[in-house]
Amino acid sequence: MKKIAILTVTLFVFLMPPPKASAQYYFYDNNYYNTPLMFEFGGSVGAMNCLTDLGGRRGLGKRFVKDLNLGNNQLNGSVYFTAIYKEAVGLRIEGSFGHIKAYDSILKPVQETTPRYNRNLSFTSKISEFSVIGEMYPMFLFINWASRDDEPPSFSPYLLAGIGYFSFNPQTVLNGRTVDLQPLSTEGQGFAEYPTRKPYKLQQISFPVGIGMKYELSRIFNLRAEFMYRFLTTDYLDDLSTRYINPSLFANYFSGSQLSDAIALNDRRSKTDAKYPINPNGGQIRGNPKNNDAFFSFNLKIGILLGWEKR
Repeated sequence: MKKIAILTVTLFVFLMPPPKASAQYYFYDNNYYNTPLMFEFGGSVGAMNCLTDLGGRRGLGKRFVKDLNLGNNQLNGSVYFTAIYKEAVGLRIEGSFGHIKAYDSILKPVQETTPRYNRNLSFTSKISEFSVIGEMYPMFLFINWASRDDEPPSFSPYLLAGIGYFSFNPQTVLNGRTVDLQPLSTEGQGFAEYPTRKPYKLQQISFPVGIGMKYELSRIFNLRAEFMYRFLTTDYLDDLSTRYINPSLFANYFSGSQLSDAIALNDRRSKTDAKYPINPNGGQIRGNPKNNDAFFSFNLKIGILLGWEKR
């Protein structure tokens, strides 16, 4: 968080206009003009989804968006504050809150014979993210509207990139109970028998990138449509990454209900399906460790503009 705070201060200093900058950028109407540095405060609502090892579309699984299942879209929202310099570049601080989920049984009934359906795993997680994001507006960055006779356009596409700090907590339902998955080390994370499988943290860094379209509704309000994709450094957003372990090892670390939950949630495959026999010693494929997980959102934003001055 200290690094994020330093980055925020640095970018704000960079975006501040020089002391001798002209106070007037362009007139909005006969009464108001916007200054070089404008501000926008607002909120958003939209849909959030994820790309993980779980669920997906029918079949054996494809790469990236080819495996996206829109049926898993969940509600999300955010609040944000943006400083924009000469309509061309901006810096945003945003808090986003949402929910993600995925489950192998979504493949039913057409693909009941696929390995993913037989795996029978599922997860849900709340997502909270604090991010610092840079905005770039090409139509204002490369065109000097103040020197032209025509007015600036009411709409403007823009690009986004930044850094975030998010929290998640993968959970699933077992016998009517909601169970946290991370403490169960379902893939042997932290076990001496699997020294390369380290426990994953529930608070991590994200790298948001995206595109958007801004429309100036009036002198006071902006409307935005925005897509934001988060690159992650973890493959455990869904508590799933690599291979099954020997379930007898759980008894070396857990007891009571935690032990029984770990054994049950490590492997939920059918024990009677002859097409997919289970190796009692583990080692069979559970997930794909080659690709990290990701989550993304599409939001409609409404913002209040601050910084206008009267003529």
